[in-house]
Amino acid sequence: MAKYLTNRDENYAQWYNDLVIKADLAEHSAVRGCMVIKPYGYAIWEKIQAQLDKMFKATGHVNAYFPLFIPKSFFSREAEHVEGFAKECAIVTHYRLKNDESGKGVVIDPAAKLEEELIIRPTSETIIWNSYRNWIRSYRDLPLLINQWANVVRWEMRTRLFLRTAEFLWQEGHTAHATREEAVEETEKMINVYADFVENFMALPVVKGYKTESERFAGAVDTLAIEALMQDGKGLQVGTSHFLGQNFARAFDVQFTDRNGKLEYVWATSWGLSTRTIGALIMAHSDNHGLVLPPLLAPVQVVIIPIYKNREQLQHISTAALKIKSALEENGISVKYDDRDTNKPGWKFADYELKGVPVRIAIGPRDIENNSLEIFRRDTLAKETISASGATDHIKKLLGDIQENIFRKAGEFKNDNTYYLDKWEDFVDITENKGGFIMAHWDGSPATEEKIKEETKATIRCIPFDSPEEEGKCIYSGKPSVKRVLFSRAY
Repeated sequence: MAKYLTNRDENYAQWYNDLVIKADLAEHSAVRGCMVIKPYGYAIWEKIQAQLDKMFKATGHVNAYFPLFIPKSFFSREAEHVEGFAKECAIVTHYRLKNDESGKGVVIDPAAKLEEELIIRPTSETIIWNSYRNWIRSYRDLPLLINQWANVVRWEMRTRLFLRTAEFLWQEGHTAHATREEAVEETEKMINVYADFVENFMALPVVKGYKTESERFAGAVDTLAIEALMQDGKGLQVGTSHFLGQNFARAFDVQFTDRNGKLEYVWATSWGLSTRTIGALIMAHSDNHGLVLPPLLAPVQVVIIPIYKNREQLQHISTAALKIKSALEENGISVKYDDRDTNKPGWKFADYELKGVPVRIAIGPRDIENNSLEIFRRDTLAKETISASGATDHIKKLLGDIQENIFRKAGEFKNDNTYYLDKWEDFVDITENKGGFIMAHWDGSPATEEKIKEETKATIRCIPFDSPEEEGKCIYSGKPSVKRVLFSRAY
């Protein structure tokens, strides 16, 4: 077990917090509920951002940026939207400070009160649709496929690093379409883009489905989501895509002239994925030794550590190590050669295990004599000795194997902890004592959904796309049901 890490099996929440701090991913800031994302944590976000940005652009989207501040009056235009975010809004009322007459500091200057208060964006639908009103005139202007990378503020009362903070980073896509069918297709396309990314890059299997009415995004007609299972048996919503219908177009009077010369309201979508994904990476794959990062998202995929007794040996080893480093980098692999003399090799081994570097190479004088390398893979903690001559090809394959193995292991965990239940007492037992995903019948009533949440803290995570039609009885009420839905406790 890594030094200073709480045992994951004894206190999962504390293990998670320890790992975020000790692996140098983030730390609490001076502002309550906010975090400082440290360089290593931000490097992971950059990898996530770069890959997603590539995928967005491949599907025809372009990036733009909209203001952080939103006039309060904009929120009143879409009733469900304002109701959904009202309790989380941070509001700017003044624009200037002045020295306190007592000389003890500064105070708000009452003369600098804003004519209209500004909301610090919790999400950007309102400010963006106000702009779209000026951009869209004709069917020729559609579809409008915009994404922005930004920060948002939601004044959460109970926070946890990466998973739920008052300020976080994300991307939010906002698109406008000429027809309902195009907007629905976009909504489905983007949830599939997210699922592709999460499964193939984060190595995390997901369940895709519809949110229930009570769980939908505020102001949406329909919300699609991908849900993943964490190692403590709780679900985590990793990404969402919303079909907004014409709600925001009507609220901001965004109309276009169609091909027949008729004036119509546009159809809209929005979709987002945030730094919460880093929390998902940590909780889904890591262990008591530290992070386990999928190679495709690891800031450093291979670390090379020299084993030496004196400067002469180090120089000799460095010549060989740098050749290996160069060969790997030529094959698109990110490599760090750690020849610092401030820490011993054993300390470095533990540190890179803690930080989840997928592959570690140790090289000493004997390895150079034997033309060999000691290879350590983080996912299984296994060591092997290989020929230095074929190292590049071996490590390329090894990184692919590690990516696949991490996904396979997460898939097995999800399958082993997904329960198909028909009895309420079994539902309560699994929820309280084991955790995991529960596939159970639901009668479709919001009242039943709320009762289940009150009694077990489990919520309907989604109605899976692939849940077959199946006659049954609601797990709680006993009333007729036509399909199973996905329940779990969640973050």
